[in-house]
Amino acid sequence: MKSTTTRRICFLLRVKPDRMDEYARRHAEVWPEMQEALRETGWTNYSLFLAPDGLLVGYFETDDLDAALAGMAATEVNARWQAEIAPFFENLDGAPDEGIVPLSEVFHLD
Repeated sequence: MKSTTTRRICFLLRVKPDRMDEYARRHAEVWPEMQEALRETGWTNYSLFLAPDGLLVGYFETDDLDAALAGMAATEVNARWQAEIAPFFENLDGAPDEGIVPLSEVFHLD
């Protein structure tokens, strides 16, 4: 029997100051199919926290980070979500899920 160890993953991004309110609104209404894809690809206990200066802290747990990232990268819903959310971030090279400090929690996936 294979033993699994859940990893806790934390990441940082910076939301543009003029986009913070809209960013929080978008995460109050994360698409059900996006939430489903996250769960199906091994993302659990997922939370985002936003500081008043735009610093975003993300946290999730997974048994296999590489598989969780690859699984989401292979979904159409993630491609749509990343394209819509990318303009909210400062100094971003690539998609937000390729990049990503405590604060107001704006999203939690359990």
